[in-house]
Amino acid sequence: MTSARLPATGAPVGQSAGRRLLQRAIARPSLPAVVGLAGVVAVLGPQAPALFSSGGLASVLDTAALLGVGAVAVGLLLIAGHFDLSIGVLAVAAPLLTALLVNRAGWGIWPALLLSLVAALAIGLVNGLLVVNTGLPSFLVTMATFLVLQGVTQAGAQAVTGSGRITGVDDATGWETAVAVFGSTAQLDDGRFRVSLLWWLGVTALATWALWRTRFGNAVFASGGARTAARQLGVPVRRTTLTLFCLTAVAGWLIGTLGMVRTGGVQVGGPVLGNAVDFVVVAVIGGCLITGGYGSAVGASVGALLYAVTREGIVLAGWDPLWFRAFLGVLLLVALLVTGVVRRRLKAVPRS
Repeated sequence: MTSARLPATGAPVGQSAGRRLLQRAIARPSLPAVVGLAGVVAVLGPQAPALFSSGGLASVLDTAALLGVGAVAVGLLLIAGHFDLSIGVLAVAAPLLTALLVNRAGWGIWPALLLSLVAALAIGLVNGLLVVNTGLPSFLVTMATFLVLQGVTQAGAQAVTGSGRITGVDDATGWETAVAVFGSTAQLDDGRFRVSLLWWLGVTALATWALWRTRFGNAVFASGGARTAARQLGVPVRRTTLTLFCLTAVAGWLIGTLGMVRTGGVQVGGPVLGNAVDFVVVAVIGGCLITGGYGSAVGASVGALLYAVTREGIVLAGWDPLWFRAFLGVLLLVALLVTGVVRRRLKAVPRS
């Protein structure tokens, strides 16, 4: 079974405390993202002092929160050795279903949210069943689901409403309580901090606890590190995989709901694929190994923060925003090189 921390086997008895501390730090999945975050702040901070203002901090945390919720869920799936590209389109399809139930069927906001959550879970379950029953790569399965959902949402919205924008959700019964749960804000100087920040921190804390303190976490690492051996040892690989796909579906529902409550409507037709890929990129930058068996929820969240600081810092520094993608590509390449070293170390460590 593979652990998220690399075992310090074979270390010389007389090894200095500083060297042992360095080895333990290198074994942390989140270390590359933390180092990258410090480097980006050091480069962009002097050129964009507004980044450290209340307004700049609120903008960074808002971007990181929405991205971080998805990145943590995708990160757990990566640790188990799978991908999910459908999370991005679920963040559009779920609130679209909620909005249609409110506008066309006259439902209250909470029953509509509950049904859209059930629908999202069903899609996640279908993804998981297709992966575990057919043995097809999860990348291809979720790409197919992505295309189906994208076509259904765009064509469905046009057919029902005649446009890609649905408004009037804020007239639904129970809207005030939904805003309290998903749309609360707190003003601090010129910065508006949103409740999505608390959702992000809560998701990260819960995922970290599950990975480190539960049998489910052990099964996640085992499924990605040595799936066949884990199955032979009685690890519930199938059930774990289905659960993880359902969790990414719930994350997509949550991201979409936070956006819908914030704007009071739903916009269909945005760059959904780019958003879906960003969740994977951020999780990898945060130290999740693409081949599975290694990573952390904290690392995925730090990766989301790095993404947000880089994007906002480039804009506030007055650089061409197109440089952001180049920056992101460099960060991803560095993360892949680092995780390549990790993968070689994992192969060199005897496993039980």
